[in-house]
Amino acid sequence: MAEHTVQDGEWGIHGITLEAGTVTTVRFPDDVNEIEVLSHDGLAPIYFTTDGSTPAVEGRACRVLPASISSAQVQPPTAGPTIIKLISAGTPKVSVSRA
Repeated sequence: MAEHTVQDGEWGIHGITLEAGTVTTVRFPDDVNEIEVLSHDGLAPIYFTTDGSTPAVEGRACRVLPASISSAQVQPPTAGPTIIKLISAGTPKVSVSRA
């Protein structure tokens, strides 16, 4: 499991490559109103959660970015620290940032 923290005053974490079948966690210590998940290369679908729960490949409780260069902007449902968790069956390159 890979973990990254985006500190207060930082915009996001960019260009991380997901490991196939491994959850990657991105933490913002503050309450973020909206986040953006960006797929740089579209190598594989990216499944993610914004409430700190654990995502699964093709999981029904996950949001998904298709296997294309694309992004999604979402509002995390919880107050306090913002925790984004991502997983993919492949190795796409992603960024997670404040929107």
